[in-house]
Amino acid sequence: MNVFFEESGDFKVGTVLSQAGEAYQVEMPSGKRTKVKARDVLLQFEKPDPATLLEQAKAIAADVDLEFLWEVAGDEEFGFAELGAEYFGHAPLPAEAAGLVLALHGSPIYFYKKGRGRYKGAPEQSLRAALAGIEKKKQQAIVQASYVEELKAGRLPEAMQPLVQQLLFKPDKNSIEYKALDTAATELQTTQPRLMLATKGIASAKELHMGRFLFEHFPRGAGFPPVEVPSAPADLPLANVAAFSIDDVTTTEIDDAFSVETLDDGTVRVGIHIAAPGLGIRPDDAIDKIARARMSTVYMPGDKITMLPDEVVNAFTLAEGKDCPALSLYAVLDPTTWTVLSTTTRAERVPMKSNLRHNDLDELVNEETLASGEGEYPHKSELGLLWQWALQLEAGRMKKREAFGLKPEQANRVDFNFYVEDDVVTIVRRKRGAPLDKIVAELMIFANSTWGKLLHDSGVPGIYRSQGPGAGGWNAKIQVRMVTHAAPHQGLGVDQYAWSTSPLRRYTDLVNQWQILACAANGVTAPLVAPFKHRDATLFAIVSSFDAAYGAYNDFQQNMERYWCLRWLGQEQAKQVDAVVLKDEVLRLVDIPLVIRLPGMQQVARGAQVRLDIVRWDEVDLSLEARLLEVAAVAPSEELALEDEEEGADSGEAAAVEGAEAEGAVTVVDPETQTDVTAEPQAPQAAA
Repeated sequence: MNVFFEESGDFKVGTVLSQAGEAYQVEMPSGKRTKVKARDVLLQFEKPDPATLLEQAKAIAADVDLEFLWEVAGDEEFGFAELGAEYFGHAPLPAEAAGLVLALHGSPIYFYKKGRGRYKGAPEQSLRAALAGIEKKKQQAIVQASYVEELKAGRLPEAMQPLVQQLLFKPDKNSIEYKALDTAATELQTTQPRLMLATKGIASAKELHMGRFLFEHFPRGAGFPPVEVPSAPADLPLANVAAFSIDDVTTTEIDDAFSVETLDDGTVRVGIHIAAPGLGIRPDDAIDKIARARMSTVYMPGDKITMLPDEVVNAFTLAEGKDCPALSLYAVLDPTTWTVLSTTTRAERVPMKSNLRHNDLDELVNEETLASGEGEYPHKSELGLLWQWALQLEAGRMKKREAFGLKPEQANRVDFNFYVEDDVVTIVRRKRGAPLDKIVAELMIFANSTWGKLLHDSGVPGIYRSQGPGAGGWNAKIQVRMVTHAAPHQGLGVDQYAWSTSPLRRYTDLVNQWQILACAANGVTAPLVAPFKHRDATLFAIVSSFDAAYGAYNDFQQNMERYWCLRWLGQEQAKQVDAVVLKDEVLRLVDIPLVIRLPGMQQVARGAQVRLDIVRWDEVDLSLEARLLEVAAVAPSEELALEDEEEGADSGEAAAVEGAEAEGAVTVVDPETQTDVTAEPQAPQAAA
């Protein structure tokens, strides 16, 4: 006797060898023996042999008219043998019965299983919906296949053109468009971004990197809605000064300036004037909500996404020839000892006489000309005096920094500025710590420290940068944190440091400006009127949001700088380049701030200058492949100084320009102090 039975959701046949109670010992056509319960046996038959029956049953099942079978089945539950008699018009033969079981079981949209060999026809509405779904999938498969062929032919299907960024950066992996893109990329043995570039869905690698960033952080676009431009109070007093700013040629958000005046008693009054959008923008107004959503201006070589709309920036930037609203910090100095005798903070209008630019003055203003008095340039006497004070400020900070147990800052550091025009990049080396840089940096650190103390003494919270040992005790690696109370910044060598000098481009500075204005105008009652109180949940939220946004913006800038470094290699048709060994297998090119890793490179001393042969680079994944040709020499000390940051993210801040926007600088992680972002690349791109 042979049996047709169900086992683990599958239908099998075999010959019965023996029976013990309600179980059969069955040998299947493969020779395998198994135990089958009687309740799982659907058919018993003598002929044909099991293998032949199963083959015939499959052929019959393939020929079954499911639509007719469904109509014959009716609405009631049935057994397969009952339905077979009606469908075939006679008692079904073993092969026919088995074929009918296979057909019923293989058509779940037509028939619902109710038990061993028992089924029920699906309701008509459900059946029609299921059939429509199947037909839709068939049509989608046809469309998907056509998309794949177009992509493989180098054309982007019209239906996919509006979905390019969605497909690349946040795809619905169940959509036919994504499946087509993924299938085509797999068959072409490429990546989805490269396929989009090949089909012109993305114009260039630059647009790919830019698009990814905007999609994540500016999903509604980087533009601004129409806003009503605020204005400062009309009754602001006019300062009796002739102020000047010092910035890079590309800077548009001019938010710091200086003035110098010799008083009748021989003392000198230095004014540090900061653009004051806080006099017009108020917490929770429309423009504040825009600024809080962005948290900072985003910088990249050749471009930027400003925190504030251009019309608002233009209303408060310290533009030459205008009387500009400003928050001023006046320091009265004894020029014989450079002791700070007093400081005063007030809101006022400041006459801006000049906007000085680095590209005009860098060759004229250096340590030699300042010492000798040679050369002629605007505000020569004021710059000479500010230079002397800046040196004293730096010396005082270094003394306190060393008291914290830290090494002196590196003074021989190198920066790189990027300038992009018509997709052509120029990368310029610029020694950090030049007099103009140092003047701005030291005076900004002085202002941030002084105003941080003012907030603390007035009992008003602010947003501070604090640097000191983290968890683990005195010997733990020091960390930079943002806090809402005064705390030392050991790397800078100051007792407190509240970001306050870049309110046009950094939201923390705008918040602090509101708090400082409250202190300047209200004295001891400032805690009652300041916009933010101690333990203010909104202030804590701002700190958290700023940290996250600023980190993401910095990562993006690093990626774009790396992209433009690779573009520079192509422009210059670089075949062989010099690099400096930073440590182990990590190197930095001498002419551009491109950090790479050479896995398997021979052991070379830190600081060695080497010659590399460029094999290839990739602007999509921002990688570079090179091989070592020779060890040339020991690199100049300034090459290593760029990377030698052991005290944390803000170490060495005073060595660079604070007020410069530095859209083209490689060190915009902190535009006011230009902290190195190349010191420890988060993920050096692999090179072979």
